[in-house]
Amino acid sequence: MSDDEGGDTAAGGDGDGDGAYVGLFSGGKDSSWAVYRALERGLPVERLLTVHPAGDSYMYHVPETRLAVLAAESIGLPLVEVEPDDFGADEATDSGAQGDSELEPMEAALTDLAADLPIAGVTAGAVESEFQTSRIEAMCDRLGIDLFAPLWQRDPRTLAEEMIDAGFEIRILQVAAAGLDESWLGRTIDREALAELERLNDEYGVHLLGEGGEFETFVVDGPHMDRRIELEYDTEWDGTRGRIRVTGARLAE
Repeated sequence: MSDDEGGDTAAGGDGDGDGAYVGLFSGGKDSSWAVYRALERGLPVERLLTVHPAGDSYMYHVPETRLAVLAAESIGLPLVEVEPDDFGADEATDSGAQGDSELEPMEAALTDLAADLPIAGVTAGAVESEFQTSRIEAMCDRLGIDLFAPLWQRDPRTLAEEMIDAGFEIRILQVAAAGLDESWLGRTIDREALAELERLNDEYGVHLLGEGGEFETFVVDGPHMDRRIELEYDTEWDGTRGRIRVTGARLAE
């Protein structure tokens, strides 16, 4: 991979740049930021693609991926939804083999999409995970397309500040780390929350962007979205980890 002056990264594939980009999209902050930066740069993002894992996953954001439909509508891009066979992280399965297996439905969907829409590349919200990024790069190489990964190996605090300054409203959907209690469920990541996450990073090693699975997020509003997403939800907490369970969601009038 190579970094440009703005910190964005493009890599992988043998694509000649002609064609559309597909945003690999969950609705979380990282994939949303990748799509936003691609649009800001002028890349022709014409589709979003969401994989809905049936269980825990090595490759994909898991909680509340169904909200991606509303996010795509607000962004103004068609959404391709992938409903793979029942897969999930299995302790009895080698993680590498599991990751490869989980990528297959995404690659198949892109191959099918390419029959009707010439694809130049995909966007991805990878930050530090070699496990995920190496597999997405290999997929791009096989498909002969490029990878736009603007978060790759960027400083987490800088990225978080850029998202907040750009006007991203990021809600926390799930927490699973020491120091993150029930009060974080549904919380917006703003400057105050970021300062608290820095303290938790010093004390417990919590990653500022939740890169280690410490927390998962959803973007309810941003500069690339026409309408804010309003959520209604219940919280589930088992004493050490928890999540919000969305009971209603709609685009604001």
